[in-house]
Amino acid sequence: MKNLSAIFFLMITVLAQAGDPKFPVSSIPEDLKTGMYGVIREHEVRFEINSISSSTFYYHMVITILNANAKNQAKEVVGYDKLRTIKSFTGVVYDAMGVVIKKLKQSEIYDHSNFDGLFSDNRSKSADLTQGTYPYTVEYEYEVEQKYLYSLPDFFLYYDDEISIQKSSYTIAYPLGLKPRYRLYKMQEPKVLKLATKEALVWSFENIKPEKFEKLGPSLQKIVPNISAAPIEFEFEGYVGKMDTWENFGKWNNQLNAGRDRLPEAAKQNALRLTKDAKTTEEKARILYEYLQNKTRYVSIQLGIGGLQPFEAKVVDETGYGDCKALSNYMVALLKVVGVKAYYTTIMGGEDAEEFDRGFPTDQSNHIIVAVPNQKDTLWLECTSQTNPFGYLGTFTGDRYGLMLTESGGKLVKTITYSAEENFKSR
Repeated sequence: MKNLSAIFFLMITVLAQAGDPKFPVSSIPEDLKTGMYGVIREHEVRFEINSISSSTFYYHMVITILNANAKNQAKEVVGYDKLRTIKSFTGVVYDAMGVVIKKLKQSEIYDHSNFDGLFSDNRSKSADLTQGTYPYTVEYEYEVEQKYLYSLPDFFLYYDDEISIQKSSYTIAYPLGLKPRYRLYKMQEPKVLKLATKEALVWSFENIKPEKFEKLGPSLQKIVPNISAAPIEFEFEGYVGKMDTWENFGKWNNQLNAGRDRLPEAAKQNALRLTKDAKTTEEKARILYEYLQNKTRYVSIQLGIGGLQPFEAKVVDETGYGDCKALSNYMVALLKVVGVKAYYTTIMGGEDAEEFDRGFPTDQSNHIIVAVPNQKDTLWLECTSQTNPFGYLGTFTGDRYGLMLTESGGKLVKTITYSAEENFKSR
């Protein structure tokens, strides 16, 4: 009987250890719960630069969801494409006591296209561990391998003013010759760790209660402590470049566009015929812009090199459609035929777009427009619209900075700002 009792006691001990509570709600300091609808228990973001053409992104998040206002925190989405591979993706749910009540199954991870346009090779895997009884805790962990080095993840200390933080960290590891640049806002300098063949920049935080946001206030970038980071040297699908200056970053973009302005002979002759009586740069630009509007239509197709490289001008001429990159490249090519210099210009589109950080060269664009120097002025062409008046940008890309790709590289430029007299509707 003594042996049976010993075996039974051992079994109970093993079972108890296997189910030891993890992240019980009772262990959260009371002040981190007060006025909050969620508490981040652990948050780790780690980015590792392996080489000029390879990097790894690791993410770990444990969050206690106190009530239904934070239920969206139980969902996670991980993007991938032909250059990004998801190596692992796991999820666990704990009850209020910290006991595991569910582990994410691979069959519960939904694989889908993450684009609502015509076509894209970008995809996502998503999971939803929402529970009906509060509070509960969700843990997600994933790792993504990238066959390029182009951008580093930004880090915001928090995104929500009603979710507090117990522990959070951001780490960038890199080979000695590939130290990245970084910009800090309301942040301390990082700790520098010496590793075997690398170094690491580490920022760590504990027991953070967010400051309240004002309604209709400035963007989070101007309120919340945050870190922006970027490489100096990088390679994206065989295209090597630097982004330590806007000029150098523009030179890299020029590589992507090189040779893509070729047009069929018939298209060249047509452009010359249309503008044969035009005397000025503005007249030629207006004629070809209106020709573009009548001939083409906007279709968003994001393929290859992260959706950064335009289709060749001859493809747009033959098919009659393209995205902002392709249509703008086509416009530049048409103007070149008739002797008008025009520049492909990257910009952040949107009425509520983030302010351009002119002091930190990185890819800050989601749209392309065309700039046509015209003596002391510049003509701006929105090539995706079939209805915009010639030279009109509006609130989507007006009154902001962009990167104009010149022969010598990138140059920061400011788009048109409309005066109060110009900015009105009459009905």
